[in-house]
Amino acid sequence: MTASVTKKKIVVIGSSNTDMVIRTPRIPRPGETVLGGEFFMAPGGKGANQAVAAARAGGEVHFIARVGDDVFGQQSLDGFVSDGIHVDLIVRDKDAPSGVALIIVGPDGENCIAVASGSNSRLGVADVRLAKPVITSADIVLMQLESPLETVREAAEIAASAGVPVVLNPAPARALSDDILRRVSYLTPNETEAEILTGITLIKKSDLAKAADALLAKGIKAVLITLGSKGVYVATREKKEVMPAFKVIPVDTTAAGDAFNGALAVALAEGRPLLEAARFANAAAALATTKMGAQPSLAGRDDIEKLLA
Repeated sequence: MTASVTKKKIVVIGSSNTDMVIRTPRIPRPGETVLGGEFFMAPGGKGANQAVAAARAGGEVHFIARVGDDVFGQQSLDGFVSDGIHVDLIVRDKDAPSGVALIIVGPDGENCIAVASGSNSRLGVADVRLAKPVITSADIVLMQLESPLETVREAAEIAASAGVPVVLNPAPARALSDDILRRVSYLTPNETEAEILTGITLIKKSDLAKAADALLAKGIKAVLITLGSKGVYVATREKKEVMPAFKVIPVDTTAAGDAFNGALAVALAEGRPLLEAARFANAAAALATTKMGAQPSLAGRDDIEKLLA
């Protein structure tokens, strides 16, 4: 990171899991057993991945989460500390285990994931209210939907009331009330999530515009619909365009979306224009597909800047 850039304060609120990953020659169909190859465990969870992505992209990250009082929780905390993330607002929950995700990765890098939420489902309104001084002093707040919706709503309300921009990655996909959406500054759904949020099937580019307009009408400042290998559709009330993806050979796409969101939050907090921020995030997402695992694949600032050069 260049000396001229002061680290911006990024508050991430969300989930922390341990990922158990198996590589297979293909994704199994229902009822089918497929003999896999490589197996490994690594820290994950959308919130944790985005926190690590933001830290490595150059942000000063404060993570609000819950982990179990178990070996997985301790391993996650150790990892956050090693990435320079502030962990004082992470609760060690004695009444619920740490979250676990089972991930199957096919030969083309595509994956399917099942999650046991554990302590993540207990991240509550009280946890967010306790963190109010940190949230209201942030440069940007980043959230996902692996936490209870009432917690997401409360955090968005605290941030918005203090004039702090909110980036919401609406994943995993579920319907959201206007009460939440109107407090969001930047919404980052993928195509499936955009369809669920709007009820509009995305077949052609004009459908992307319709979906984006429907979401912008909720009061959101900008909508960025991620398109996988095709890039990201960036929409405001004034302008809409596709920002192409960087060309790489994918190995594992598990953390691409999380890399995008973490890097986007940093770039926006640094005051970059929206399209420049989206390009920075695209570079981080591309690099994340070139290595196995979620957090192990997340790129540092220098590597992101090198791809952008």
